[in-house]
Amino acid sequence: QVQLVESGGGLVQPGGSLRLSCLASGRISSPYTMGWFRQAPGKEREFVAAISWSGAIIYYSDSVKGRFTISRDNAENTVNLQMNSLKFEDTAVYYCAATRTPAQAMRPIQHEYTYWGQGTQVTVSS
Repeated sequence: QVQLVESGGGLVQPGGSLRLSCLASGRISSPYTMGWFRQAPGKEREFVAAISWSGAIIYYSDSVKGRFTISRDNAENTVNLQMNSLKFEDTAVYYCAATRTPAQAMRPIQHEYTYWGQGTQVTVSS
């Protein structure tokens, strides 16, 4: 069983930065596409970013493109989300997720992610 644990959330002022990390427990022997999702109060969970097992294929939502950067380190079983130029609208619980569905011509859709972390709160406030 795969367990995912997010860290790095917190309170930050608009324009500030945070770096989220997701650690997969144990050593993962099979390739996984990793993704970040977020859910704001009163809204449905939405896609943020995804990265293929090799790191060669990356997807971003339009709302974060140019501000967020997703990366991974398979040797450490981690995936990161560097969040810059944060806005009030970025306030949400951020979830790390994993799927065995390869990232190819299209990113895996939300229901294809079979492993989810507990989430970490990101609050952007002045």
